[in-house]
Amino acid sequence: MESYQDFTELIPGLPDEIALECLTRLHYGAHAVASHVCQRWRRLLQSREFYYHRKQSGFTRKAACFVQSLPIHSESGPSNVKPEKQPKYGLSVFDPITGVWDQIYPVPKYPDGLPLFCQVASSQGKLVVMGGWNPVSWEPLRDVFVYDFTTRRWTQRVNMPSTRSFFATGACDGKVYVAGGHDENKNALRSAWVYDIAADEWSELTPMSEERDECEGVFVGSEFWVVSGYDTDSQGRFKNSADVFDTTTGTWRRVEEAWGVSRCPRSCVAVGQTGNLTSWDAYEPAVQVGTCGVDLGEWSVVSGSAYQGAPQAVFVMEKTNQGQNGKLIKVDVPDEFCGFVQSGCPVEV
Repeated sequence: MESYQDFTELIPGLPDEIALECLTRLHYGAHAVASHVCQRWRRLLQSREFYYHRKQSGFTRKAACFVQSLPIHSESGPSNVKPEKQPKYGLSVFDPITGVWDQIYPVPKYPDGLPLFCQVASSQGKLVVMGGWNPVSWEPLRDVFVYDFTTRRWTQRVNMPSTRSFFATGACDGKVYVAGGHDENKNALRSAWVYDIAADEWSELTPMSEERDECEGVFVGSEFWVVSGYDTDSQGRFKNSADVFDTTTGTWRRVEEAWGVSRCPRSCVAVGQTGNLTSWDAYEPAVQVGTCGVDLGEWSVVSGSAYQGAPQAVFVMEKTNQGQNGKLIKVDVPDEFCGFVQSGCPVEV
């Protein structure tokens, strides 16, 4: 049983406003230890108000979080024999400023690997993992897990309202939006929901204009774009349109010719400087296969391979002062983080 002292002052001998500024400057990597100092510190560090205060003061850090295949440790036997086991996936975090890679602790319910094709989204210092397939039985799941970067702990939350796979997702202002995908019978979906992380509640949204299986979600300002996808009866024929949900008005609108690439949009939709949508693989030939891009504002992190079976490469792009995308620069990646990247999302902690 953990015990925490409680102080009437944040830091004894200092006015609370000065103590708050001191704690605001505490690196997020120390939050897990700091939350054990006393109950008041714990409540403060985990609060939405403190997160936004750090963000407004410029003391949050942006990083890319990847659903990435874990290293395969070969067992005794011929070295030229390919492993037969299904790849296992974990969560990696890369900070493009420091160049540091880190791994998030496994979800307790799935200690040997994340659900296959699960979706990830992040808001207000929380990481949400949802859906996917059971890595053993391949049964579609409705599980929702939230990782708190302050405490470095997972909690299992209320399940998704319905089973869906390969859906679009995006996060904004403490809420995660999901739309499209397909059900357990592989019927493409129009339905959409929003999950409130703090309240642990799902709310149904008005359906999209049409079915969108294997669509991709991306936020542009306060708008949730659900890009491309296909109908139940036209599997693999990806649309060039998008459905756009305005989170301020709660309404959808349809945008034609939004996705100019006749290919799967999963994990590779990029937002250009003028707001147009393009694909991350258009920026660098070395990431044309299995492309995954994460936009961090001033920086972008892109992974992929030059061809099927080629080594995984990771590039960082810093945006120029003129608002144009800069050149992609290849980064050195430790061996344990060289696995295939299935998907990713930005995190700000």
